Amino acid sequence: MQDSKYLRATLMALALLGLAVPWYFNVAYFLAGGSVMPGIFWHDAFANALTTGITLDVYLAAIAFSAWVAADRSLGAWRWAYIAACFGLGLAFALPLYLAQRLREAPCTGPGSRG
Repeated sequence: MQDSKYLRATLMALALLGLAVPWYFNVAYFLAGGSVMPGIFWHDAFANALTTGITLDVYLAAIAFSAWVAADRSLGAWRWAYIAACFGLGLAFALPLYLAQRLREAPCTGPGSRG
């Protein structure tokens, strides 16, 4: 399982990048006067066709990821922490972290898997 060790390390590095890089820009947004107040946030998130596409892409992927994690009983109650992290910290952080944890628990398994 040496390959899964390297894959897990890569996924953990991606989780750290997925936390640091987006939050660098999130902090810059807030320091420039941005807000999480719905009127301001959604206006900014859908400011143009590009940000609308990116926003919808990420939210749809986050919903799909959350549905998968909610169905994954292997992590017990911890699965809800991944869903909270997805919407509270970011999909780019939660997804590779979840995948790294799944490799640690049981390589190549997931909801409906035969492995």
